[in-house]
Amino acid sequence: MRFSLAIWIISVLTITSLFAQNEAWEIKAVSQDNYHAQAVANGMIGILPSEKPLQIKEVILNGVWDIYGRGGVSNIVHGINFLNMDLGVSTPKKNDVKWVSENQHIKDWSQTLNMYDATLTTAFNFDDIVEVKHQLTALRHLAYTGAIRIELKAKKNASIVVKNQLIVPDVNLPGKSMYHKFGEHGDLILSSISAKSPTGKYELAATTSFVFDSEEKPDVKMKEVSEKEVEASFTIELKKGETYSFTLVGSQCNTAQSVDAINEAERKAIYAHLEGYDRLKSRHDKAWEKLWESDIVIEGDNKAQLDVRQQLFNLYSFERKGTRLSVSPVGLSGNGYNGHVFWDTELWMFPTYLLMQPELAKNILDYRVDRLEQAKKNALAHGYEGAMFPWESALTGEEDTPTWALTGPFEQHITACIGLAFWKYYQVTQDKEWLETTGYEVLQNVADFWVSRVEKDENGVCHINNVVCADEYAENVNDNAFTNAAAIQVLRATVKAANILEKQPNKEWMEVANAIPVLVEEGITMEYDGYDGRMIKQADVNLLSFPLQYYSDKAQIKRNLEYYEPKITYSAPAMSHSILSVIASRLGDVENAYRLFQRGYIKNQKPPFNVITEQPDNDLAFFVTGSGGMMQAVLFGFGGLEITDNGVTQIPSSLPKQWKSMTIKGVGKDKQTFTIVNNEQ
Repeated sequence: MRFSLAIWIISVLTITSLFAQNEAWEIKAVSQDNYHAQAVANGMIGILPSEKPLQIKEVILNGVWDIYGRGGVSNIVHGINFLNMDLGVSTPKKNDVKWVSENQHIKDWSQTLNMYDATLTTAFNFDDIVEVKHQLTALRHLAYTGAIRIELKAKKNASIVVKNQLIVPDVNLPGKSMYHKFGEHGDLILSSISAKSPTGKYELAATTSFVFDSEEKPDVKMKEVSEKEVEASFTIELKKGETYSFTLVGSQCNTAQSVDAINEAERKAIYAHLEGYDRLKSRHDKAWEKLWESDIVIEGDNKAQLDVRQQLFNLYSFERKGTRLSVSPVGLSGNGYNGHVFWDTELWMFPTYLLMQPELAKNILDYRVDRLEQAKKNALAHGYEGAMFPWESALTGEEDTPTWALTGPFEQHITACIGLAFWKYYQVTQDKEWLETTGYEVLQNVADFWVSRVEKDENGVCHINNVVCADEYAENVNDNAFTNAAAIQVLRATVKAANILEKQPNKEWMEVANAIPVLVEEGITMEYDGYDGRMIKQADVNLLSFPLQYYSDKAQIKRNLEYYEPKITYSAPAMSHSILSVIASRLGDVENAYRLFQRGYIKNQKPPFNVITEQPDNDLAFFVTGSGGMMQAVLFGFGGLEITDNGVTQIPSSLPKQWKSMTIKGVGKDKQTFTIVNNEQ
């Protein structure tokens, strides 16, 4: 009896634990009003769902840019909307067909994001005739493939038309449609459509196929609706109480990444079809399980747990191993900022990738390595040595800032941020071979740029003049605190790298680093020469405290924090207050750190999934830069993690009083675990 009771207790505890875990993995929406979509992505394709049942708003393709639209520069390309669905329902008593796409007769609508297996499930009751469950997945193990799983349960006898629509976005040029049948009985049926990117530079192609559960398969019919839309449909008859399930698989390829987009899309769709739903879902789930070996578990605050997991979920969703592609400020959730790559990636997002997913972090560095030669040409064009990375980067690594944005060529602090990301990668991985073959060349060129960029005065002081600050309200000023300090730190890091590799460092690297000024007046670090206390767009001077760690004197750090926090405008990008939270944590003021942590994102959350926008009052979501800032508050602030020359360590830290404990799992190359317990509870 005792043994049975023990088993019963263990079972109850296990079930309770799993239930709590599930609560901390799911975000549920029950209203279609004021809808801000939560993207479902796998690092190569981003699928943006709609509040309208079964429909997809848009598909974003990673690594594909063309010149069109805003600014006359390259824009990330919209993919073919290949997973759009519709249902037409009628009953024997009423022969008129009602369509779900009309968005009427919908009851009990809900959408549930499960972050653990990266699925978005929409459920609704259509006209009290059929209950529908629609599960959307961007398959993690198949880079160019997505899947939809649909379950229909008849509440009345009904005839149901199931329709898949492949739609070319308006900005793209039309291509051609194709239908193919394969197999002995012709039961593997493909619907395909191609298109051209806006200038015709690239060909895009998408293919879908229905995968039926039962051996008795319905007759699939094809229709070319227009030169930009094709559809495949079938009809089933269901009796009251019957349930019918099927899967739609779809693949999307392009000639930026494949020689033959049309055939490749078909091959990948055939592969997914023949794998079948169970194998697809199993392999997808295992891929996400692997990612979630690096996780953050917060006990005592379920909202914070969900919010933190959501940032990890999006960061993981927007990158995949081996692509040599980076991340834009909105990831694969849309075409905000034209899908370009900024300093947002290296300074704000990269540290989380580096600690939690070093292999994904390496993609970000590989992206810059592949564009190093162009950065050298950029430096040459501006009269400098080494490599000068562009403020906005896309396919080629040329400057992609619109010409009307005059600030772009002067936000040169990005070159230091990139160099420091390379150094941090070495610090965490301790991969000397990588440093020798890859990292050092980038660091060397970055250091050479700063040596050529400074202007030495008669006293030997090396000024960096005419720049745009990290605070973008300050344009074309001299000796910006962040730019100067970042240049100093990357020059010093490059000397360290040379010594590790037993190379002779350029003596000018350290000479210049020691001669670049950081201006201080009356105990306050000046944002730039002549700063007069005006309001600022975002954190600048405070970045010297963290992540640059230029300052170690806590009194100086505290003065700068107290001086500049009130000067950050209400509409500041989401990440600024997160970095102030790290600083407050490291000063031992956990109450203030928690206030700043929440200020960094709570006001920016939008319904129904609490996606983060760039500013409290705008709708640019999902703002992954904000995710990166928020995660730094958790990892480096409350978590006390520290990136050092000897790898990842932990310094003393404290948790908000609302949190009982926090466990950070799977950190760095050795997958370390760090636990912080709130001793005040």
